[in-house]
Amino acid sequence: MNKALFSLFTVCLFFGTGAAREVVREVHITNPSDFPRTAYPVVVDLAAHADGMHVRSALVIHDGKETPSQLDDLNEDFQADELAFTVDIPAHGTTVCRITLSDKETNRHYPRKTRAYLKLHDQKGKHPEVKSVTFPGNADLLDMYNSIYGHGAVFESHIAAFRIYMDNRQSIDLYGKTFYRLETDSTGFYTTPAQLEQGYGCDILWAGKSVGAGSFRGYRDGNPCYIDTVAWRRQTILADGPVRSIVEVADGQWIYDGQPLHMTQRYTLYAGHRDVEVDITIDGAAPDATFCTGIQKLERHSCGFMQKDGLCGSWGNNVPEKSDPEHDEWVGLGLLAAAPNRTGMKEDDFNYLTLLKTDDSRHIRYRITVCAGREKEGFKSSKEWFDYLHHWKNECDKPCTVRVTAL
Repeated sequence: MNKALFSLFTVCLFFGTGAAREVVREVHITNPSDFPRTAYPVVVDLAAHADGMHVRSALVIHDGKETPSQLDDLNEDFQADELAFTVDIPAHGTTVCRITLSDKETNRHYPRKTRAYLKLHDQKGKHPEVKSVTFPGNADLLDMYNSIYGHGAVFESHIAAFRIYMDNRQSIDLYGKTFYRLETDSTGFYTTPAQLEQGYGCDILWAGKSVGAGSFRGYRDGNPCYIDTVAWRRQTILADGPVRSIVEVADGQWIYDGQPLHMTQRYTLYAGHRDVEVDITIDGAAPDATFCTGIQKLERHSCGFMQKDGLCGSWGNNVPEKSDPEHDEWVGLGLLAAAPNRTGMKEDDFNYLTLLKTDDSRHIRYRITVCAGREKEGFKSSKEWFDYLHHWKNECDKPCTVRVTAL
């Protein structure tokens, strides 16, 4: 190769590898309801809208300003699958966002509005953070439960925090906040008296024999049942802010009604939200297999309701830590299951239950929402909370339409 050709080849190689490829799209979000939507979650499927490009960065512009967003790899193949961001939309309004997708990485950073973590318990108190942990099905339940700091994966927005127990219960427990901020990295669900005096939140729920706040269960002989007899159990942090956090709980070869099932549960919490989206996939279930979820009745001053349209609500007072009987907390819970998944509703001594089945795509979807009486700017009575739940259901029943167009 002569010098001229070599120089031309070098220039082409330099510019060919250095130039970023970009795809520009417009996202039109329309609010059909007669009330505004705040922090409405928008998710763009990159497989459908990135022209086959391996997206490494994204820029979202809304109302002329850069909007925080995040790219999430949900199947752990080191390629982004979804772009997520939130927007405010007026009643009966349409807003447009311009997104630029690129195959070149950038150092864009946004304020963290959600947090998710999985930490190991160790005697030195370091509690190293891990992305995923898997236990064999015959692991001792108490050993498994105690091996994780906080007893399971923790995730939070500024408004509320949750943890999912790493055992056969897989119960959802709640952390209530006094002030709206991220704080579980400071308290770890184990708030000290000094931190309480400083205004930190704390664990606010005692689940006992109940389903807690939307925990998923099997359903046998008319009662909820735990996720027993599995080949393995896993918890994974799929996304960790700034816009949303996603925790996945998986059970391999769960023997249920004599059938081996593979189940994954995904819990998604967006910035600015107190409600959690739950999406469960179950492979191998019989068409008539019944599962359940629900919300618990609180220990004291408890009141609640169930509606045929799937909305459940409860409010009351409880002692979240039995070793400290003087410390009580007011709690509000709500749940709404997708219509294709609901097969009935039932009230028992501990719960308002929703009976469930998988839909044609093997999914079960529902939402849970919570509040703490300790919130300075929160709900202070059952009426306030139940009024909110009915509004929340209206929001869930009237999702915004999202249309992505090429430019």
